[in-house]
Amino acid sequence: MNNENKGILINLLNQHKELGISEQIDYDKFYLYSIITHSTAIEGSTVTEVEAQLLFDEGITSSKRTMMEQMMNLDLKAAYDYGMKWIRDHEDITVDWLVYLASKVMARTGSEYKSLGGDFSAARGELRKLNVTAGGGGKSYIHYQKVPMKLQAFCEELNKLRKAIDSNDVAAVYDLSFWAHFELVTIHPWADGNGRTSRLLMNLLQMEFGVLPTKVLKEDRAEYIQALIDTREKEDINIFLNTMASLHCKHLKYDIDTFISSAAGGMVDKYYFAKEMVDKWSIKPSLADKLGDILVFLADKEETATESIIQEFSLTATTAKRYMRQLVEFGYVESHGANKNRTYSIKKLKFR
Repeated sequence: MNNENKGILINLLNQHKELGISEQIDYDKFYLYSIITHSTAIEGSTVTEVEAQLLFDEGITSSKRTMMEQMMNLDLKAAYDYGMKWIRDHEDITVDWLVYLASKVMARTGSEYKSLGGDFSAARGELRKLNVTAGGGGKSYIHYQKVPMKLQAFCEELNKLRKAIDSNDVAAVYDLSFWAHFELVTIHPWADGNGRTSRLLMNLLQMEFGVLPTKVLKEDRAEYIQALIDTREKEDINIFLNTMASLHCKHLKYDIDTFISSAAGGMVDKYYFAKEMVDKWSIKPSLADKLGDILVFLADKEETATESIIQEFSLTATTAKRYMRQLVEFGYVESHGANKNRTYSIKKLKFR
């Protein structure tokens, strides 16, 4: 990454550490859940972070999502759980290990393929035996017969770089992880799951050297994919390194701003409070999500009238009053004044 991104990244990481954000209760768990949810969302899943938390922690499935989407998330979580334990031993990354990792990613959603090159299974992480292109009309990836050799060379280079890297050079660690992501997804060893597995490998390398893992949010999808395309076409790895560094900085800044604001009684963590409502008061996730949206709306306002809530969320007066009554009963909101002129303000809420 360039010096500007390096300086911004180091400053944000230092601020993140000084604030003790990663020391908050269950921070690592919720951060990982967010990584997983967004990684699958980039591939088409519509499972939300709240739904993923309920799925992972309670085994509660959502009637709004297909089983394929939910299994995609469960598979990726299992792959992260396995990978995080394995990477701690700093063993060499091999072709066989990558195949096994891909089998975790695709365990319940991988297809069986019959091709001229032979039969293979995505669910078992087997390397593709057919040629693929980058989307409709896109450039072709390398011929499938060259994949084993390219993957072997990639593993050898990656292991060499892992052994030579200065683990105290945070920017170098991120660059290594971003490079590995780009190289693996460019080789495109599998018929499906390449993006998820490449982002997983990137995060595992970051965890190996003790830096905060990078999120690629679903909102980043267009910029992220364009960076992959531009890097391939211009044969300039710095494009991808700087894009990933910039995205990581953007997300770090958002997390820092959110933490500071919520600690001061401002912006609230909608997903945390929505989950708390589901767990503590046994309300439906869909209702908890709506109440979470109202908390976010109230967060930066001193007092809010019922009419404002009605207009903002297109609610009937009866529904708006019922929602606000629940938030008051749950202890998140205070009500002021008589019924006709009632206003609401958010209480000082702790961040997780």
